[in-house]
Amino acid sequence: MRRMILAVAAIAAAAAATGARQTLEADRLRAAEAPTHGIWVDSLDMSRISATVIRSPRGRGAGRATGREGAAPDAPPVYALGGVTYSHTVPMQSDRDLSIDLKGQAERFASMVGIDSSVPAGRGSVVFGVWVDGRKVADSGVLRGGDAPKLVSADLKGGRKLTLAVIDANDGTGNDTANWGGALLMMRPDATQRPEILAPVVEPMPPIASSRSREPLLNYPRITGATPGKPFMFLIPASGDEPLTFAASNLPGGLTLDPKTGLITGSLEKAGRTPVEITITNARGKATGTITIVGGENALALTPPLGWNSWNAWGNTVTAERVRLSADGMVASGLHRQGYTYINIDDVWEGGLRPTRPYDLEASRDANGDPVTNERFPDMKGLVDHIHSLGLKAGIYSSPGPTTCQGLGASYQHEEQDARAYARWGFDYLKYDWCGYSRIAPNPTLEDRKKPYRLMGEILARQPRDIVFSICQYGQGDVWEWGREVGGHLWRMTGDIRDSWPSMTSIGFQQTGREQFAGPGGWNDTDMLVVGMVGWSQGQRPSDLTPNEQLTHLALWALQAAPLLIGADLSKIDTWTTNVLGNREMLAVNQDVLGRAAGRKMSDGWVEVWARPLEDGTIAAGLFNRGPEAATVTATWADLGLKGAQPVRDLWLQKDLGRMDRQLSANVPRHGVLFVKIGTPARPSR
Repeated sequence: MRRMILAVAAIAAAAAATGARQTLEADRLRAAEAPTHGIWVDSLDMSRISATVIRSPRGRGAGRATGREGAAPDAPPVYALGGVTYSHTVPMQSDRDLSIDLKGQAERFASMVGIDSSVPAGRGSVVFGVWVDGRKVADSGVLRGGDAPKLVSADLKGGRKLTLAVIDANDGTGNDTANWGGALLMMRPDATQRPEILAPVVEPMPPIASSRSREPLLNYPRITGATPGKPFMFLIPASGDEPLTFAASNLPGGLTLDPKTGLITGSLEKAGRTPVEITITNARGKATGTITIVGGENALALTPPLGWNSWNAWGNTVTAERVRLSADGMVASGLHRQGYTYINIDDVWEGGLRPTRPYDLEASRDANGDPVTNERFPDMKGLVDHIHSLGLKAGIYSSPGPTTCQGLGASYQHEEQDARAYARWGFDYLKYDWCGYSRIAPNPTLEDRKKPYRLMGEILARQPRDIVFSICQYGQGDVWEWGREVGGHLWRMTGDIRDSWPSMTSIGFQQTGREQFAGPGGWNDTDMLVVGMVGWSQGQRPSDLTPNEQLTHLALWALQAAPLLIGADLSKIDTWTTNVLGNREMLAVNQDVLGRAAGRKMSDGWVEVWARPLEDGTIAAGLFNRGPEAATVTATWADLGLKGAQPVRDLWLQKDLGRMDRQLSANVPRHGVLFVKIGTPARPSR
């Protein structure tokens, strides 16, 4: 008994000593002057890293010069944790990291970490991590606004590289104002070199299978639908050396196939589900497969829409010629043969455009109240006809409010006229953006949110041609729960995406739990793709996502059964980007006819596994590394609902990896993914 008492006392004494040391260290980190042999991390030259890594100060004490002659600059920014101000802070953007070359001369790192005191309790959520020479040595766990800050530290003896990272805790990056308070490097007494911030490493393009094939292949989607009596058009998604010859047996009544182009047109005579046997032939061989054609009142968007949208490429500088060139680029790249179908014109096609705002809203309509185009789109019907001549479909944009997001005339109180005009021009898709409706419903109830979409949904259903209805209101009112009810075929889940890791990852990785609302005829829309040449309204440039981040982007969207709408200039698409977008096995997952979106199966904060069941009885899975260094990611059969040895196939490489028993483990690069299909098909894909 006495020994037990002494042991407990020893443990308590050790804990008290540790607590005292931590208190002393925390006090030291609040100092203005560094201790002997100490270097504040914020004193290092940060010019080598992107400005987006370090969070920009806002509000009082933002540290910006006023620009007024003779005026003093603003006070330096103030950062606080637990109500305590730190003279030296690294205010990091969530889902970012920085690395430091220690020159092998550092001994210890220490910092207080947490969410800035300006954030209300319970808001925001982040995890801080520390890596030394590629090995994670410290992790804060999840911290939210109002939580007491934590001390994190690391032994740096012999270390060459220190990496500091912050990640959001799977609920987006809002209020994730992460502070490394008093981040301090203690150097050896005999140190002769000062640590340096490392510039980001330029990644090589990861290997990926070609999107082109010489032999004929039937690609995806393998199902399509339309309303009987309305125009039908479907380009068989087949690739191979041209010329290709197409044949079909058991086409539904009212449809015909052009054997040279693979374009099926006409009008379905009746409702029903018809399996159509397709044969594609070229000089190198023959391929066969089944495409299911569905006729019915609710037969649109049976798989997530594939296509292109003008906004991320051109923003408010879009023109008819740029749209035409992207449609032509879709064909030249071969992506139309991989199932990409829609060419969607976003905002700024409307009449009344001026060099500067405010725009002339009256000029957005003719004397009869019908919508008119601006001078950039002199012949909208002719443009749509050109898109259709390529076997592609066309989309247009409006808002339920008086104005669009860019301040041009929209559809409020002209819904019927606008829908008739879109049908008359030949459009197949409408993106309907909330923006201007906030003037009609500034403090909307749930019914207010539904009302304008229900109205347009009913009007579109009455038009003489099928029009896919894209609801865009940024996830407000949990739109995934009611988007289908008001006639939507897809609904935006979040705000606009940008081509940055924090933007893409905070959108994609916060979707778990919402997968139950996606399925044939209605899809969770996580916004357009940000690969290739983007630029919005500021001119063309390559995406800021690294190559591995782009693979993560496409794999996650494919797993989640999200619409894949390319946001790049297709007239300038390169081979690697074409291979990413056109990877037929990635697209087979996205377009799987079962339509079951993926959910998160495992996460430790830095690595995650997402998976979805496929129609053929197999499972598609993504092993994601959200961390700043390469990491081992493991998907266990228990997490995936599997048993026994299972064959595994790498989808990006289109390569069999062999049979795995009980689990799949892989070393996944920084911000990368291993995208796989697991299992033996129980039945062939349709």
